Amino acid sequence: MTKLELAIAKLKELPAEMQEDWAAMILSQLEDQERYTLTDEQVAEVKRRLAEENPKYLTLEEFEAFVERLIA
Repeated sequence: MTKLELAIAKLKELPAEMQEDWAAMILSQLEDQERYTLTDEQVAEVKRRLAEENPKYLTLEEFEAFVERLIA
């Protein structure tokens, strides 16, 4: 039995009202996931940056200063 099949079996054991609540939560999560999916270009950019030999890291103070300059 897959995890999905097991989850569905467990959900079917719940009272109808709880099944509806869980269904609503699952559907909401799936909708959010679609909204936050990266494009192919974004995935390529993330991979490129992860592959950098000497990536630039900011300290918390540097990051806060950077953000301040952006919103100023």
